[in-house]
Amino acid sequence: MKKRSFFERLSGSIPTADDFDSYDEEFVQQPAPRRMQVSAQAAPQTFEHQEEPVSEGQLPVDVYQTPNEIVIRCFTAGVRPDEMNVSISRDMVVIEGSREEREQVAAGDYFNQELFWGTFARTILLPQEVDVDAASATSKDGLLTLVLPKLDKARQTKLRIKAG
Repeated sequence: MKKRSFFERLSGSIPTADDFDSYDEEFVQQPAPRRMQVSAQAAPQTFEHQEEPVSEGQLPVDVYQTPNEIVIRCFTAGVRPDEMNVSISRDMVVIEGSREEREQVAAGDYFNQELFWGTFARTILLPQEVDVDAASATSKDGLLTLVLPKLDKARQTKLRIKAG
């Protein structure tokens, strides 16, 4: 029997036979496919090894609730209100827009490019139904805030029956 190595003695492991596993010979590691997805949450990219970006970015959002409302906040710096579209249904909000670059810069002139330019969209499924007609949207200093009043399903209304 051969002498156990220091690591084998320390860890208590049992040495295996010197034979290799035939699976290792059959396994051929495939290189991972290279993908680049542009989103507002993507890591900073430089132009050295970029592939063609996906044409639509995703908008990061904060969604929270108060006792009577659901509030959605997102940064839309550089986007005018007329360049955005907000659609609200009872259980879903869709925010779409476009951020256009004001000046054209040649790709070779960039040292680093992290800002997203182009169209973006975000669909948010709401945890509770909201009153679409009472919803409001404000934009200040590049922060879009949507305030969506919750529907009170427990509220009951008595109807008067007309004789007739």
